[in-house]
Amino acid sequence: MSDPSRARGPLWWLYERIAMHIGLGSLAALCLFWLPFAMLLYPVLPRSFGRQLGRRAISFGFRIYLRLLQAVCGCRFDFSAIEKLRHEGPMIIAANHPSLLDAVILVSRLPNAVCVMKASLMDNPLFGSAARLARYVRNDGILQIIARGCDALQEGGHLVLFPEGSRTVSFPVDPFPPTLSMVARRAGVPVQTVLLDFSTAYLGKAWPLFRPPVLPLVVQARLGPRFEAPTDHSAFTAELEAYFRREVRVPDLSTHHD
Repeated sequence: MSDPSRARGPLWWLYERIAMHIGLGSLAALCLFWLPFAMLLYPVLPRSFGRQLGRRAISFGFRIYLRLLQAVCGCRFDFSAIEKLRHEGPMIIAANHPSLLDAVILVSRLPNAVCVMKASLMDNPLFGSAARLARYVRNDGILQIIARGCDALQEGGHLVLFPEGSRTVSFPVDPFPPTLSMVARRAGVPVQTVLLDFSTAYLGKAWPLFRPPVLPLVVQARLGPRFEAPTDHSAFTAELEAYFRREVRVPDLSTHHD
């Protein structure tokens, strides 16, 4: 299949590359802006206040970033469904994971969201300070995720967990490990499903970081059912995976740039 952006001429082809650089550059700039404040505040603020400030700052920054993508970079977003969860009590937010933008989308609408981050990212100078201030969960293995995820939920947060564990390789979803179900069972909290629909697999596993997007990039969030805390984590993992396999809309995987 031919690239639809090329059919619209060389100016559109150029615009997609400009939009890519604006998108990636502005995200890095936001992170760099907050970095010194997060570094200075983390050791001096009380834990509860630092946690709240850190999460709200990241949520606000991501919201600004997504507005920039809409205004300048040819993106069309509808995340109104997630707004309904903003003021609800502690729960696990379970979403499919087609893109690097997924966590940005969810956190931008949930100011008390807690993410699970790779240890390498927590140690990264660009991202680590902000994540530590927000008391994000460090991924040092399944036992640590369970323990620290339960702590975050007990403190009233919305724990963002992608049931696949990483970005999707084989759509609609990859097999689910039991991690999310084990956290939900131990914490005794509900699991709210969120379906993220992307027009293309931009910034997915098979989409290199510096490959330009196919614009317009259209992304919509839908709320799925809310499951009660499971009593059998194996059965719940199978049920959750079956639900996502039925409901996830596969992005257009045919679009590409040379």
